[in-house]
Amino acid sequence: MRVTLSPTARRAGLAFAALGVAFLGALLVMAGQAAGWALITLGLPLSGALALAGDTLGRRFPEVLGARGAALLARTRPWMALVALYALLKIPVPLWPAGFPVLGLASTGALCAAALAFMWERAGWVRALVTLVVSFGAGLAAEVLGSRTGVPFGQYSYAGAPAPLLLGVPVIVPLGWFALTLTATCLSGGRPWLAGLLMMLWDVGLEPLMTAQGYWAWRDPLPVWAGAPLQNFLGWWAVGSGLAWVFTGVAPQVFGLRRPSWTLPLVRPTVPGPGSAVPFLSLLPADRRPEPDFRVAYPVEAFFLPGGLVLVGRYAEAAVTLAAMALGLWLAGRVTRRDC
Repeated sequence: MRVTLSPTARRAGLAFAALGVAFLGALLVMAGQAAGWALITLGLPLSGALALAGDTLGRRFPEVLGARGAALLARTRPWMALVALYALLKIPVPLWPAGFPVLGLASTGALCAAALAFMWERAGWVRALVTLVVSFGAGLAAEVLGSRTGVPFGQYSYAGAPAPLLLGVPVIVPLGWFALTLTATCLSGGRPWLAGLLMMLWDVGLEPLMTAQGYWAWRDPLPVWAGAPLQNFLGWWAVGSGLAWVFTGVAPQVFGLRRPSWTLPLVRPTVPGPGSAVPFLSLLPADRRPEPDFRVAYPVEAFFLPGGLVLVGRYAEAAVTLAAMALGLWLAGRVTRRDC
């Protein structure tokens, strides 16, 4: 049986392969091999070029790359630039391991700013700020409660976590709840249960990486993965699903929903009209293309999160994380196919 890849799949595969070349260069640099810099210099720009025009390799490649690059720049809005900054801030981590707390906070801050800009553009500043405040506040409350009582995640501690801290919780954590919830809710097509599942699969990689970096430490008597108990993953699903439900009620139009699950008091909901489609991200612009949306952060993390685990020597955890997030992307694609 012959398998034919779509143009988007070809571009994505080639772009990720080029990123792999850059990642190999980073590993060589960390091992003291100066030749690694050449691979980094080659892999990073090549990845961007292949993401845009990797489906037209051959004589037309330069022409198509130029045309699509110009079209992409013309369509780039503030939130897109901030997502690009979020990804770029992850790149120096292998070359400056001691700077992980600084780069991690800066990268998460850029993603959070991108999420706010995206919501502001699609739903207005009131709804954008409501989703930010609710998710930041609920995420912070869950982490304060969890680290002190074991509910809802299990027994863990933030003692020794890098600054800045808020009520004993690293600021990077509640910022992440906002951005992670938004990308998962976009990817799920506004289905809270699926958004919560996507966030739970994301946490499969966060647990070994963040514990290795000293952000939190588990002391639960019933660990199942990287020191975390089953309760932790159920808690992630519950909190993520709850926040996604709030997002779909505050701004249903962002997720392509025709009827909100609930509405804010005194605020009339706006929903897409007939013929509207759920927006999705394409690595490259076709002649007739929908608007990209915030789900792009999930596949970006599916590359960088396992890569970070490889850098700290957690090879098995990296493989499991890659498989878990790939499963999430596949499941989201299957479930939301009916929306198209």
